[in-house]
Amino acid sequence: MSDHEAATATDGAGTATGAATFAATGTAMGMHAAGTAPGASRPTRVTVHPSFTVGDIDRRIFGSFVEHLGRAVDTGIYEPGHPTADAEGWRGDVAALTRELGTTVVRYPGGNFVSNYRWEDGVGPRDERPRRIDLAWRAIETNQVGTDDFIRWARLTGTEPMLAVNLGTRGADAAAELVEYCNVEGGTALSERRRANGADEPHGVTLWCLGNEMDGPWQIGHTTADDYGRRALHAAQAMRRVDPTIELVVCGSSARDMPTFGEWERVVLEHTFDHVDHLSVHAYYQERNGDRASFLASGAAFEAFLTEVITIADAVAARRHSSKRITLSVDEWNVWYLDAVEPDATLPLRERPDLLAERYSMLDAVVVADLLSTLIRHADRVAIACLAQLVNVIAPIVTLPGGGVWKQTTFHPIALLARHARGVTLDARVDSPTLVTDAHGAVTAIQPTVVYNAEAGELVIAVTNRGAAAAPVTVDALGFELGSVIEAVSVIADDRGARTTAAEAADGVPTALDGVTVQGGAVEASLPPESWSLIRVAARAS
Repeated sequence: MSDHEAATATDGAGTATGAATFAATGTAMGMHAAGTAPGASRPTRVTVHPSFTVGDIDRRIFGSFVEHLGRAVDTGIYEPGHPTADAEGWRGDVAALTRELGTTVVRYPGGNFVSNYRWEDGVGPRDERPRRIDLAWRAIETNQVGTDDFIRWARLTGTEPMLAVNLGTRGADAAAELVEYCNVEGGTALSERRRANGADEPHGVTLWCLGNEMDGPWQIGHTTADDYGRRALHAAQAMRRVDPTIELVVCGSSARDMPTFGEWERVVLEHTFDHVDHLSVHAYYQERNGDRASFLASGAAFEAFLTEVITIADAVAARRHSSKRITLSVDEWNVWYLDAVEPDATLPLRERPDLLAERYSMLDAVVVADLLSTLIRHADRVAIACLAQLVNVIAPIVTLPGGGVWKQTTFHPIALLARHARGVTLDARVDSPTLVTDAHGAVTAIQPTVVYNAEAGELVIAVTNRGAAAAPVTVDALGFELGSVIEAVSVIADDRGARTTAAEAADGVPTALDGVTVQGGAVEASLPPESWSLIRVAARAS
């Protein structure tokens, strides 16, 4: 029985009519009404009903990433002697902002870094750890932070560790040994080594990445899909022999525009389908050549990318006659101006180089908010997501060595969604004008994401206006009893460019969105141009 049939058959007191109205109202997401030219100015209508859901939101989608890269670790999360540092050297100001950001999972130690990393270098007494050359970023790695240390930091910040293993220069044996070191209670050489290093109880790490971006020619040990699929299979089998309870993430292609994309995912999953849980997706977006409209529509490209990867995974399942569904681990995503990145080979060899220290604008913040909203809309298939990265490296948090810390413009919408997007994503039907962009073609001008938090008793409406004019929007909440507006704020793009200092970033906080009203069973608002808004309304499913 379909969701519509179930709702119609069982609901009473007019709810069946409401459900039927829902099914007939609006067009499919991303379409404009028949007879209306794309880009025409007309109100947007969004229709939701509690019987029509996408899926429960996995809290692990509000994750982040700390790589041994630039100042993400040293003078980022870790700075002994800093005025806020604890006895272990963890910066208290960064830990506090990590909690405020709502970070749930943190991926570590890479990233490109992991593909020539020896995890053994980062455990044991700090004064005995070797200094190594990190081939990924041409830096001197001091190894003053390693696996045990990171686990303690994760516990301090209330985040779940997500560890990556080296499948670039190492293989199944080293990967299984790291699982043994972390997760076996005791009685083996490596578990006893962990205990001798001060961690008497197992770390209990659940999430493990089988390498990183193994199709990328920039990656140490990069290879073909067939070869990587075999490597990942062997590692997965060995790691699961040590701990059968772990969840494994297998590498997807490094980006949608990679020549390997599509076929890579298919071949890798043919090898590993029965042994992994999640398939990784990496996606970065930037404004190119002043094409503001296409940049604001990055979420539409992201949505298409996610849909394509899901389709490939399901095609592999279908060929195998399997009901198993691989979910996505979008373990790197962000706005990142990759065109400005200096080639690694030209970098001088140094300790703690300040790399990828991106500074973000309000326009960037709108796009980041739209990207995270897109992940929430795919709650049925996105299980994990990690904003790349947490601090100093293309990050929402910036520190000054020995000094203060500040929030970038992108910090605020992420924190808002992590705090309030709880519960279930609703299947929002959208009737919106469309915009035509050079990079992505026709996209919806108004893109909503609607979440029902039954526990808090509220509808959470995250909505992006990709257009250059103010836009009216009505959300018809069929099957809900609506109360008052709890909160309404907007992140609005401007022309000021990147906020490069703490003082400049301080004015990048969301502003109040005035004029939001509840009329009967509908929420009405006028959205500022080029903006992302969050509207919370008291609600109860009737």
